[in-house]
Amino acid sequence: MELEVVLPDESPTMSVSTLVDLARAAEDLGYTCAWLPDHVLPPGEYGATFGGVYEPLVTIGHLAAVTERLRLGTSVLVAPLRNPFVLAKQVATLHRLSAGRVVLGVGVGWSEQEFDAVGAVFRDRGAITDDVLALLRHLFDAGSAPYQARRFSYQHGVFAPVPEGGVAIMVGGNSDAALRRAAKYADIWQGIPASPAAFAERAHRLADLAGDRDVVAALRLGWDGAAPVEQIAAEVAAYADAGAERVAVHFGDWVGTRERLEDLAGALARR
Repeated sequence: MELEVVLPDESPTMSVSTLVDLARAAEDLGYTCAWLPDHVLPPGEYGATFGGVYEPLVTIGHLAAVTERLRLGTSVLVAPLRNPFVLAKQVATLHRLSAGRVVLGVGVGWSEQEFDAVGAVFRDRGAITDDVLALLRHLFDAGSAPYQARRFSYQHGVFAPVPEGGVAIMVGGNSDAALRRAAKYADIWQGIPASPAAFAERAHRLADLAGDRDVVAALRLGWDGAAPVEQIAAEVAAYADAGAERVAVHFGDWVGTRERLEDLAGALARR
């Protein structure tokens, strides 16, 4: 099982240097991927509900320049809020700049108020996300014009840089729709289940839907230090036994996150 971190990006007062320090610390401690959340124009203050003060793709570009091995991804970027052609160009560029370390994690979004604020269509967000993923796969796999689809068709155009080996795509969410989306388009599925048993059920469902496609079953959970570190380490181990190949942990408020990073890595090393 790989241990990953969800970087805290919920406080406008947190400095960029803090994110850099946490990413470097995670890399040194053996965490394999650092994830960043995404909200463009949330209806409430950034904080416990809304993360993504620093735009995640821009931030990944910065963090890629100050780390060497750490993968960097979005958990999750709200795909229906983005122009998919611009998104493809940004991610392909990040892939080249980071030597292939970028992971594009996408979701459909959940805040109707945020969709309304930016003029996006909330009702069709699932179908739009499917069409975004189909276009991204086409462009990342060196697909050329013309491209005809339900949305985002184009007759002329050249896409570059084409990512060598493609871009790893992650789909987040627990719903059947999210599992179907991951099974069809993604390399990784990241769930947020309530228990190891619930995760195992979702992972088995994903495998059934994916058929011959190999989709990594992963998990995101939270630990803010309130529970003993040995308890969260046991929980991580239980999810690993239930089939989680990767576990990403959000460590709560940025104050104290570095200490919790160290504590959990140490507790898992002792098991």
